[in-house]
Amino acid sequence: MSNLRFQVVEKAFSKKPLNVEQPKERPSEYFGRKVFTRDKMYKYLERDVYNQLVSVIDNGAPLDRSIADAVARGMKQWAEEFGVTHYTHWFQPLNEGTAEKHDAFLEHDGKGGLMESFSGKLLVQQEPDASSFPNGGIRATFEARGYSAWDPTSPVFIIDDTLCIPTIFISYTGEALDYKAPLKRALRAVTEAALDVVRYFDPTVQKVVSNLGWEQEYFLVDEDLYSARPDLMLTGRTLMGHDSAKNQQMDDHYFGIIPDRVMAFMKDLEVQALELAIPCKTRHNEVAPNQFEMAPIFENTNLAVDHNMLLMVLMKRVARKHGFRVLLHEKPFAGINGSGKHNNWSLSTDTDVLLHAPGKTPEQNLRFATFIVETLMGVYRHNGLLKASIMSAANAHRLGANEAPPAIISSFLGTQVSSLLDYIAELGAKSEQLDAHADAQQLLAPDSKLTTKLDIPEIPELLIDNTDRNRTSPFAFTGNRFEFRAVGSEANCASAMIALNAAVAEALTNFKVRVDKRIGELTSENPTSAPTLLTQRAIVEILCEDINTCRPIHFDGNGYSDEWVAEAKRRGLDVETSCPIIFDRYLDDDSVRMFESLNIMNRKELAARNEVKWETYTKKIQIEARVLGDLTMNHVIPVATHYQSRLAKTVKSMRDIFPKEEVEKMCARNINIIREIAERTQIIEEMVEELVAARKKANRIASEREKAIAYHDTVVPKMEDIRYHIDKLELIVADELWTLPKYRELLFIR
Repeated sequence: MSNLRFQVVEKAFSKKPLNVEQPKERPSEYFGRKVFTRDKMYKYLERDVYNQLVSVIDNGAPLDRSIADAVARGMKQWAEEFGVTHYTHWFQPLNEGTAEKHDAFLEHDGKGGLMESFSGKLLVQQEPDASSFPNGGIRATFEARGYSAWDPTSPVFIIDDTLCIPTIFISYTGEALDYKAPLKRALRAVTEAALDVVRYFDPTVQKVVSNLGWEQEYFLVDEDLYSARPDLMLTGRTLMGHDSAKNQQMDDHYFGIIPDRVMAFMKDLEVQALELAIPCKTRHNEVAPNQFEMAPIFENTNLAVDHNMLLMVLMKRVARKHGFRVLLHEKPFAGINGSGKHNNWSLSTDTDVLLHAPGKTPEQNLRFATFIVETLMGVYRHNGLLKASIMSAANAHRLGANEAPPAIISSFLGTQVSSLLDYIAELGAKSEQLDAHADAQQLLAPDSKLTTKLDIPEIPELLIDNTDRNRTSPFAFTGNRFEFRAVGSEANCASAMIALNAAVAEALTNFKVRVDKRIGELTSENPTSAPTLLTQRAIVEILCEDINTCRPIHFDGNGYSDEWVAEAKRRGLDVETSCPIIFDRYLDDDSVRMFESLNIMNRKELAARNEVKWETYTKKIQIEARVLGDLTMNHVIPVATHYQSRLAKTVKSMRDIFPKEEVEKMCARNINIIREIAERTQIIEEMVEELVAARKKANRIASEREKAIAYHDTVVPKMEDIRYHIDKLELIVADELWTLPKYRELLFIR
């Protein structure tokens, strides 16, 4: 083993768990300690100010600027007790990360000195430079002004000596430059649309909330090994590396004993996350070696997105403390599972009802069926857009491989829910028999044993765990929620949640319009009938139409099969696999119409975001290609040719000692290796030249879209070909000469 690699591996494998003192209190006692939660608001704010702020948070009331100074004073007083000296507006620009600019609590005192100060104006609004963040052409470099504005529904928190204020980020002319602004609009749209529909079943409901429970998968790699892999450092993934003889094939890592060093990291991370009110619930080993998962209790979607972004930052900081690096790339290692961020999504009411959960009465289950079907309608109508919302250069490596769902959006429902929807479709098809006065009439239920009165379909009671888990389904129903499994581990959940909540909002809005119209028609035809019965009949009829319309999105089979690709195409689903082309779905007429009608984003904002997506894709592949070329010419080729020279000297020495006929037999293996190295290095060098030429050619393309497509079509395949030959060289070059830590060393923490 090369001296440097040997030292790095030995150091990594000899490390002991870091001893971090754990709090003596129970987690519930320090939960939210560093967050300005309601109990702190109540303590540090005047009663009328507190009541107004709570009304803003709970009811969406507009924030009265007159209370901003009082809120700022209370926040500052609380924060200074933790030694806080600075504040920042914390936002989520279009680069998949978070941004912050720290300012001190300092102002001139008018007497030649300074004093600590924090005003309502500084709390509510800041003006960071907008020109250096991705904006897709919305803002020119010389038009730098942008605004960050406080989001009171997401509590402020403390990191080190800084008070962090969650904000939206918009341009001077009002366009969203972040993820939070359109997310909040999408959430408003879906909750308002859902409220209108749920009141068919319960007029007392006053509020509907969109919920999200993410599951964050990640890899841990020892920091010294990470530093010895330039590809990991610069791209987040290994651009080369042959499979380890043992990886995940024994299924011994999943839910296995957590390594001691990892457990120390997890404990430390959990404490810090809980102090920031991130409700950590689950931790475990994932399927691939060195892969782990953390998952919280679900929260409202806006807060859940903020907490996930905060957690990813926190994970990286805590990992460094424990001698690790966190890998959030969706596919850091070839040949084993990639990492996702399953988004468990649902809608609930202020009456503690989960709208995607089955009930105990026929009416409750009709409501359940309504929200299941209209969710499917949204997913069906915008399946290409939903795929675009989760697609990236990194996630493209993961989708469709090693348990990740394929790049075709479909929904798994399970046998029981599928049967329920089929039954409702039958009822709707027989709607002419649904006479509100014919209570004695009976219709056959799905199991041929239950009967129903025609005032409401007698839907059997359903169990919460009524489905199996289909890991090949990108959008699976899992008992009382849908699990959007295609979301990537490094992504901002907001991207998927904007598209999903918008699609469902549109479907529910359309459903309400059609049901109201049908109720009017039925009322004219049956003026003496009870309104409730006519409403139920109208709902069943419209559901019947929608169940039949969205059938193409329903698939309970194996999403990995070649047959499914052909079948999905026949059904009219989006089967495109090119990442840059998939982004086009944002600019489809149906997508633009939906976003604009719901006041989420306009065409200009959507076009700008696509420019950012294409540019980001190109830059990521560009960086990977440059790193691969550098590693190839400065690590791989020199090591391979050095080994080749060593073997050649051995063969030459043997020829000087032994007769020619004996030498050829003795040295046959070495000669074959010399020949293979010569052939592969020649191929690699030629391919690197072709890679550079393809990259330069693509760089000359002016259109960001066409440039991204060129990188996808011409650069990425050449990188894959180069990797193939490098990985073959890794197998034949002497282990002690190979300079880069191998998979067997990177993937197994001791």
